[in-house]
Amino acid sequence: METQVIAPAMAQTESRNKLQGSLGVGSIVFMVIAAAAPLTVVGGNVPLAIGVGNGVGAPFGFLIASIVLLIFAVGFVNMTPYVKEAGAFYSYVNLGLGDRLGMGAAYTALITYTTIQAGVYGYMGWAINDLVVHYGGAAHPWWMYSFLSVIVVAFLGYRHIELSSKILGVALILEIGIVLLMNVSIISHGGAEGISLQSFEPSTAFSPGLGLAILFALTGFIGFESTAIFRDESVQPEKTIPKATYLAVIIIGVFYTLSAWAMVVGAGPSHTVAVANQTLHGTGNMILDIAQQYTGVFTRDLMQVLLISSLFACVLSFHNVLARYQYVLACKGYMPKSLSKVHDKHGSPSTSSLLQTITAFVVLLICCLCELDPLTQVFGYMAGISTVGIVMLMLMTSVAVYVFFSKNKSLTQNKLMKTQILPVVASLALAGCLVMILMNFMTLTGGSALMSFILAVIPIFALIVGALRKVQAPLT
Repeated sequence: METQVIAPAMAQTESRNKLQGSLGVGSIVFMVIAAAAPLTVVGGNVPLAIGVGNGVGAPFGFLIASIVLLIFAVGFVNMTPYVKEAGAFYSYVNLGLGDRLGMGAAYTALITYTTIQAGVYGYMGWAINDLVVHYGGAAHPWWMYSFLSVIVVAFLGYRHIELSSKILGVALILEIGIVLLMNVSIISHGGAEGISLQSFEPSTAFSPGLGLAILFALTGFIGFESTAIFRDESVQPEKTIPKATYLAVIIIGVFYTLSAWAMVVGAGPSHTVAVANQTLHGTGNMILDIAQQYTGVFTRDLMQVLLISSLFACVLSFHNVLARYQYVLACKGYMPKSLSKVHDKHGSPSTSSLLQTITAFVVLLICCLCELDPLTQVFGYMAGISTVGIVMLMLMTSVAVYVFFSKNKSLTQNKLMKTQILPVVASLALAGCLVMILMNFMTLTGGSALMSFILAVIPIFALIVGALRKVQAPLT
């Protein structure tokens, strides 16, 4: 009789301390692609890849980045059934390479997502003020809009994940829809100089600057692996997470590559670099100008508004990812126990969500006190840190996949290509990407040599600190 009373009580307690939800493949894909902020990437990263990278061949850089991440996803997905916790990179590295490197990966992930979130908040504050001024309103400090955004994100992040999923889904459909409208209009009009595939011709695609184009393409994929973060809140995670991961990578990759190519066709290959450089120098806006040329003023104005929703969807997604990273680490005993609390009503990691809100406020406050420019410094610096961090994490995860299956040969039957060969290919490709990023880091951040060095070593420092941290016993 006593056992019958205690067992249900224990089960009920465990249920209350576990994240719950019924997210399907579509909901997770929406949140992951929203984190990638496709409109922001097409409007920002594409001109950078063209102007600073290999010019007309920039779409090929996005194609290469897509292929590299798809190869990475194969090993990631095949290891998913054996990873039973929602810790994404941390959980994979921990299982494959051990507690020390697992903690190093966790610290690196926290730094990576915290910095990119802060960077997007800075970009968002600037974009909202720019929109207000564009329509005749008074100019206000960028940080005012950034802090207001933090408050709204805090409210949504505290509540059930389904609410965030619905909001992100609507925002995502709108921003992807308007870019596709522009793409179709460009192609239907034949572009500025006719439909050209010059971007993918070897002489153009492999021209100097391809590495930089790949670099800027990779920054547009940050957050795609967060499919695994929502494991506990998904339906049949062993099936849902792999499908969502593949779909997210394929959709993002195809969308970026085609949109980059459409913008080259829209501007005309002979004028593309000049048009992109106008964006970089602040004398034009490549995506808005092309949208107006092919679809009219209304579409341009709508696109400028949707840029705000794109950035908002991005920071909301990163907030949810960070809150769940902290939750998993707290459950393992690596962060304060209070962060493992699950809200009785919303089923969300509410305390962890509050901590993430406080962290965002503090980082933004520091940026304000240092009087950093919201675009070139807040966003530029933070994007640089996060790009190094995310490639490091993917590299470690690919190695972890290889090591895990090497130690468990019985799991590799008829799957040698997926569990051994492709993870090695992904590791080599990602190592090459990391070298390219570090060699071109000053271009990525736009900062001085000293500042770029400091920013580049932050994720490396986080990895070392995490790996040296004393491993504690998990919470019971």
